[in-house]
Amino acid sequence: MSKDLTSASLELNPNDADVLIRFVGKLNENLRIVEKTFKVKIFQNGNRISISGDEENTKRASNAIKDLYASTSNGSELSKEQIQMVINKNIDLNPDAISEDLKDQIIKTPKKIIKPRGNNQNHYISNMVKYEVNFGVGPAGTGKTYLAVAKAVEMLVNEDVKKIILIRPAVEAGEKLGFLPGDLSQKVDPYLRPLYDALYEMLGFEQVVRLLEKEILEVAPLAYLRGRTLNNAFIIMDESQNTSVDQMKMFLTRMGFGSYAVINGDMTQIDLPKNIESGLSHVLKVLDGLDDIGFTTFNSQDVVRHPLVRKIVDAYHKFDQQKN
Repeated sequence: MSKDLTSASLELNPNDADVLIRFVGKLNENLRIVEKTFKVKIFQNGNRISISGDEENTKRASNAIKDLYASTSNGSELSKEQIQMVINKNIDLNPDAISEDLKDQIIKTPKKIIKPRGNNQNHYISNMVKYEVNFGVGPAGTGKTYLAVAKAVEMLVNEDVKKIILIRPAVEAGEKLGFLPGDLSQKVDPYLRPLYDALYEMLGFEQVVRLLEKEILEVAPLAYLRGRTLNNAFIIMDESQNTSVDQMKMFLTRMGFGSYAVINGDMTQIDLPKNIESGLSHVLKVLDGLDDIGFTTFNSQDVVRHPLVRKIVDAYHKFDQQKN
């Protein structure tokens, strides 16, 4: 064997045939995913697994296989999402340890208990507990919106706030919605679909409809907040990279007593005209170092979508760096 290659052997116990079937997947597809991700060769014979490849990737694959096998012990099939989460966890040979004060950062909603995936999601939830204003910045698919909605629902159910307000600037900085058919809700709803989807999952469709009818759940384009003061509310602004500097300032000064605000955005997906500075980019510089405001920066390692999304994010980042 080449000096650059190494091998590892694992014996999975107990030797339970049903567990092994769930573990390897149909036609060994679960093992093939690990094999492809870490560029190793995996051979399975019953409960014995051998892995060969370069030393670091062999260690990563070995750790991932142990975690996957542990995940099958509860009797359920491994989903693609579970497999990817395990792989994400083991891509780094020496991941940062989750500190003790972050280990219990879970969010409880009527339909679902949400557990953070990774240190940045842990940090994000911890900040939403600690601070009244929070920024979540990073690529798509890192859970920024989903976790913010979950925290808003939890606080509404616990009567920590009296309403949830969902805000998302239209694609155009000027929010020229007049040409779209329908009333205000019908004009704005397409832009808020990710928020609605999360709410349906956590509260159920009928409950979301009731909250909208009672105006406990409110949706609004950013421009319609001017002149308002928002008290006792959990306010979520999504896609905030598409705000202008003045719009961001206006939004942040709407906060009233008993309110919480989460501002999310992705600096790589700005749809503003070239001559308009992003309000998110600007406010991160203005508020840098300010106490009592939480900042969480996500990266491609936090992506919880299809594994190709992470590679695409990294490819764009590399391209932009080379261009600049």
